[in-house]
Amino acid sequence: MQLPNFIIVNKRLFFKFSPNSSVPRRHSMISSSTFPIARPRRLRFSSAMRQMVRETHLQPSDFIYPLFVRHGQGIRRPIPSMPGQFQFSIDTLLVEAQQAWDLGVRAVILFGIPAHKDALGSENYDPQGIIPQAISALKRALPEMVVISDLCMCEYTDHGHCGIINTPEAAEFTPLLPEGYVLNDPTLHYLGKTAVVHARAGASIIAPSGMMDGMVEAIRAALDDAGFGHIPIMSYAAKYASALYGPFRDAAESPPGFGDRSQYQMDPANAREALREVQLDIAEGADIIMVKPASFYLDVLARLKMDATLPLAAYQVSGEYAMIKAAAANGWIDESRVMLESLLAIKRAGADMILTYFAIDAARMLGDS
Repeated sequence: MQLPNFIIVNKRLFFKFSPNSSVPRRHSMISSSTFPIARPRRLRFSSAMRQMVRETHLQPSDFIYPLFVRHGQGIRRPIPSMPGQFQFSIDTLLVEAQQAWDLGVRAVILFGIPAHKDALGSENYDPQGIIPQAISALKRALPEMVVISDLCMCEYTDHGHCGIINTPEAAEFTPLLPEGYVLNDPTLHYLGKTAVVHARAGASIIAPSGMMDGMVEAIRAALDDAGFGHIPIMSYAAKYASALYGPFRDAAESPPGFGDRSQYQMDPANAREALREVQLDIAEGADIIMVKPASFYLDVLARLKMDATLPLAAYQVSGEYAMIKAAAANGWIDESRVMLESLLAIKRAGADMILTYFAIDAARMLGDS
């Protein structure tokens, strides 16, 4: 028998045999087998077989659980547009976080509902604000829990935008820009200030979500100057101006008071721009990068997975969650199966971690299986 030669096509190895070879013609290229020789169903024959060849696996430690916290005691207030989700006071927040921990979820991300809102979002950087208090309480109760601070201004400002607004009465007023424009560079000062306050309270990770240019660099510098060089930054690097955030704005009580956020969040039509945003944030010192939303942007997630070397997060946002809940409530889909399939799709596309309101339900299902 003549020894085969080989060729490489698209990084795949193919063997080729001479016409006089004794090897049957159907084996002349290893990758070219077709029916009836190739039968993919052989590997789907049983549940055990399917599990053995499964390419993507979910586990509770993949999930980051978003939680909403407000001032008060004994509060567990349902969020109507997000069935199964609640606004918590700190005492009930600890109970929910403990449940997540017991199910194998190792990280939470916090969103605050302040007692007071103003133009600068001052409760955000107040050491006695709701988020610093919640972070400290969580770290006392669950020292090993990864507690992530979502760092933005929209929940804390009276105008509902993610930065300082250009108005004539503002100290930062810029006549060359239109009134109502979100001022980028003045906002960076407050983001850095807030990051330090949250790090002092015990935050494990700072996660800036406002899509301000230079936000990662400003926060990294502020943290380093304050002695928090060990605190990672999870950047909402590719955050789109999506219509899927509506239920969240109910939950966090943070709809914009005027206009929308398309001046600073990304155009849903753009994919290459996401690559640029990620490259910039990596250069500024991000440790983890994020795509938000997840399900409608799996192409972006997959492209980033091919190009980026940092851990990659994806946020299954409130609208994604609410759509599954609503369809299930109407009996149109199997909620549990669609929940897991949606999370599996996000991980298969490239996410190393998933922010999801399904964290507890999915962790429980995975544990039961």
